[in-house]
Amino acid sequence: MASRDVLAATGVALRGPGPDDLVGGVTPGVVALPESVEEIAAVLRACAAAGLAVVPAGGGTKLHWGAPPERCDVLLDLCCLNRVLEHAAGDLVVRVQAGVTVDALAAALGGKGQELALDVPFDSGATIGGTLAVGAAGPRSFRYGAARDLLIGVTVVLADGTVAKSGGKVVKNVAGYDLGKLFTGSYGTLGVIAEAAFRLHPLPARRCWLTAELAAGEVTGGLVAALAASQAEPSAVEVDRPAGGRVALAALVEGEAAEERALALRGLLPGTADGELGDAAPGWWGLLPGERVLVEARFPPASSAAVLAAAEEAGFALRGSPVSGRAWLTTRDAGERELREAVSRLRGRVEGEGGRVTVPASPYESVDRWGRVGALPLMRRVKERFDPGRVLSPGRFVGGI
Repeated sequence: MASRDVLAATGVALRGPGPDDLVGGVTPGVVALPESVEEIAAVLRACAAAGLAVVPAGGGTKLHWGAPPERCDVLLDLCCLNRVLEHAAGDLVVRVQAGVTVDALAAALGGKGQELALDVPFDSGATIGGTLAVGAAGPRSFRYGAARDLLIGVTVVLADGTVAKSGGKVVKNVAGYDLGKLFTGSYGTLGVIAEAAFRLHPLPARRCWLTAELAAGEVTGGLVAALAASQAEPSAVEVDRPAGGRVALAALVEGEAAEERALALRGLLPGTADGELGDAAPGWWGLLPGERVLVEARFPPASSAAVLAAAEEAGFALRGSPVSGRAWLTTRDAGERELREAVSRLRGRVEGEGGRVTVPASPYESVDRWGRVGALPLMRRVKERFDPGRVLSPGRFVGGI
């Protein structure tokens, strides 16, 4: 039976797939557009009974991330779940539906002098649900934490249509099984994130950026440690290095006396660096360096210099946070064999420093996206428990989960 026929009885709006609905190049059979948690549950119940594979989607900005699904009978488009459900300004908490875009939420909170300090590294259109699903972090995760650190409650719909909740809408509520942390970064393979509650922060009174240009050899472990531990308390420190180029360094200081504190950071830079202060971020700040090919490296901050060198040797441009030990990398015009070998070289060097390399986006399936994953047996057991029928995003995550 066709996917559309299976879902017709649910009453959920359906449409045919378009060119923007491809998941890693795989065209879905039909696109479902639920408007409530109950409608998500109805779709998943029907799909589980018929053995149809479902891939959740938000703004569609990261549908090319992860491995292509083994099959995609139904694309579950959450664009209609786009409401801010509750903003408890006095408690610094917000509860939203998964289809709310990050930009729309920022605009809504900004009018109340608050923010979700989740400056995701995506262009406009990224949704809260999609951001949680891939677990990506932006520059200010150094100070405020990543998505999973700001998440205090979540409502999810499991593969069989069961609605489950974890956490709450107040920061002090930590009771229950932490589905939020489990589902964040799971690429939609365990369930569908329908709603999320976050802790907020007041908008800073002032922001000041320190920018400088350095030679790659000047980004030492000592400099990184000094910037991270500075009493100036930077909210973020980022570097941008085109393949073969010098390193642009930018540090953000927020709050009272931001300019004076940024001046203190400037005193930590190498003597050859002429740091400048300004109210605006550099144009590359917080953006991914590439789209078609995207590599992520996580590493001990003390190994930043080694990772920069490894990226240069492998032919990658690099952008990311040395103080957080996180970087995004890309390369242009690399063929399949060249990219596979470059990733292998980079992975060998970064793993030697105690880090890890993954490949969220690649046009070539022969590229090893995940590398060695010691927790894979445990992850398989979790998948089996939450989605024994392999209904949700089959094959998109580590080890074909």
